[in-house]
Amino acid sequence: EKPTSTLENLARLAAKPGVQSTLVLSKADGSIIRSSGLLASPVNPTSPETPTTGDGLDRGSDYPPSSSLNIGNSFGEHSEGKDRGKNAEHVAKMVFAFLSAANDFADGMEKGDNMQLVRMRSRKNEVVIVPAKMAINEKATSDCGESGIRRVSEGRRHDSNVTFEEYYYYAQLSRKHLNEAPKAPSTAAQKGISKYIPFRQDTAAVREAATTEKRDADQSAVVSDGEYLQASRALRTATWGAVFYLITTDILGPYSTAGGFLLWRMFLQLDSDRYPLRSFGDVAHRVAGTMARHTMNIFQSVQLLFNVGIIIIMNGQGLSQISKGSVCFIVLCFVWAVAGAIIGQIRTLQKLAFLSHLAIWLNVLVLIIATAVIFHSDPNYDAALANNDAPKGPQVTTAGPPPNVAFQGQVVGLMQAVYSYGGAMLFIEFMAEMRRPYDFWKGMVAAQTFIFCCYMIFGFLIYSRQGQFTINPNYQGVSPYAWQTAVNAIALVSTLIAALLYGNIGIKVLYSNVLMDIFGFPSLAQKSGKLIWIALVPLYWALAFVVAAAIPSVSNLQGLIAALCILQFSYTFPPFLMLFHNAQRDAIQEGEGFEESTGRTIRHDDGLSRWIRGLRKNTALNAFNLLFFLGSLTTAVLGIYSAVVGLIDAYAKTAVSGFSCTSPVGA
Repeated sequence: EKPTSTLENLARLAAKPGVQSTLVLSKADGSIIRSSGLLASPVNPTSPETPTTGDGLDRGSDYPPSSSLNIGNSFGEHSEGKDRGKNAEHVAKMVFAFLSAANDFADGMEKGDNMQLVRMRSRKNEVVIVPAKMAINEKATSDCGESGIRRVSEGRRHDSNVTFEEYYYYAQLSRKHLNEAPKAPSTAAQKGISKYIPFRQDTAAVREAATTEKRDADQSAVVSDGEYLQASRALRTATWGAVFYLITTDILGPYSTAGGFLLWRMFLQLDSDRYPLRSFGDVAHRVAGTMARHTMNIFQSVQLLFNVGIIIIMNGQGLSQISKGSVCFIVLCFVWAVAGAIIGQIRTLQKLAFLSHLAIWLNVLVLIIATAVIFHSDPNYDAALANNDAPKGPQVTTAGPPPNVAFQGQVVGLMQAVYSYGGAMLFIEFMAEMRRPYDFWKGMVAAQTFIFCCYMIFGFLIYSRQGQFTINPNYQGVSPYAWQTAVNAIALVSTLIAALLYGNIGIKVLYSNVLMDIFGFPSLAQKSGKLIWIALVPLYWALAFVVAAAIPSVSNLQGLIAALCILQFSYTFPPFLMLFHNAQRDAIQEGEGFEESTGRTIRHDDGLSRWIRGLRKNTALNAFNLLFFLGSLTTAVLGIYSAVVGLIDAYAKTAVSGFSCTSPVGA
């Protein structure tokens, strides 16, 4: 029989009333390949007789196919005393010796004969031994559980031997299972207020995940595959409402919709319970290979580091205004970096949806207060002179670019829009946390429509009142000190939440994709990994402080990071990856694809002709993606050039300078 059938039979046996344990032994030496039930608990997970993959789950992939044996061990209701104290290794040795003797007996009765079934019943116990006809530990099931569901370790997600067809096959299987699964009934609150304000999390799923996590932590037994699959899905607790808050916290907008839609389509066709997608780099790996994954991870690390640096500058400016310039600006930035290093010691973001919910409404409150005050007060002339080199005088507004702004200045302005509205970098992380990833588009569209309306209304109002005296960030252009202090204090809290998001994810990307993958650092779940995290956080924030201190010009630094990274994740990378995805998916012909029963990928051809055939299937769509990619790449080059020129001009014409006590807002 097939390996998966053997496992399914074993699972059905284990589910029968009275069956307390099952063991799978090697025919070669009787060592344990897989165990479950009461006998599994005392097993030492690191025993050389019980192969593991580092997560405590038996695999048995090192055993030859011909050495597999199924053992069902069922104890009666009165089993007690020393019989219950037998551990799995002890029982396995007795069973192996007993089966060896039984085989000798069968061979003695008739030469060449062997045992097909052994069933022994004593006064207290019953043992059933069934020699398997086929190994259950070959590639198709070496890291599977009792129902044939592969439990993927972190390394397997980046296995170059796994083909695109295999990722695609299991993604379709996961979508099918998810669509067939019954939806949880809505609560009264979800039917009411959530029609207008999206629910942040699936609270029932959160409780399920917490219960599963606690159970897994309390039990050392091997988890069954049904439990594993349930746990894997239970860890995905976010709803589209949670995504709404997460996206608005990351300050995105409608110009991410095109790239976000492409990422969403690829996620649905590549993510599965067997091979979960966790990051932007995972998508790149599955469609374009290992080098593409490393490239994405480098860009992501740079963007997150610069984002933290920008937050340090903005909050340094806020603290400078609150202190009325009595404290050295670079010292204030350092104080904020130290605060971030302390807060960054938090490794998990379980309450991130709630904090994101709080942050978006704090941001809206800042917008409302700043707009109201600016409409009833003069511009902040000191901040405008220090930041924009705009001396006090008549207010000037223009429908197009101001006459004294060169082309590169206009491109920097465009990059401000990219910085504000772009940023699909974290979309994959958000989808990975969703219970129903298909609903991601709801959160994306709702969030980007909301933030677009807020930005456009706020931008029109502020510019109409302040003209050339508008500074970045806008709320620091408030001139009355009391209101200026109020909005800065609120903004400190909201940016603190953003710093928690960027810093935490940035360090994790650096740790998992560089330190663990390349240098073999331990997992963060291990004690040594936790100690390294404690040391790494202040180093990360120190590097971000250096970036902030060296380039204390918010607008130009935002323009640089927007052109260098944000534009790539929002506009350049998605169509580029979609071309690779479409070419491979559409090249699959009748009779090709992944064959689950054998674990093989069947292709009738390969090479350039296969890629050309795949691209020709949807010529118009692929042509659009190609033009989208080339246009975005050209804009990125112009943006980088303009941002560098802008930084040179800022150093030459304003009070901005690196590592200086002079505040960029003139406080």
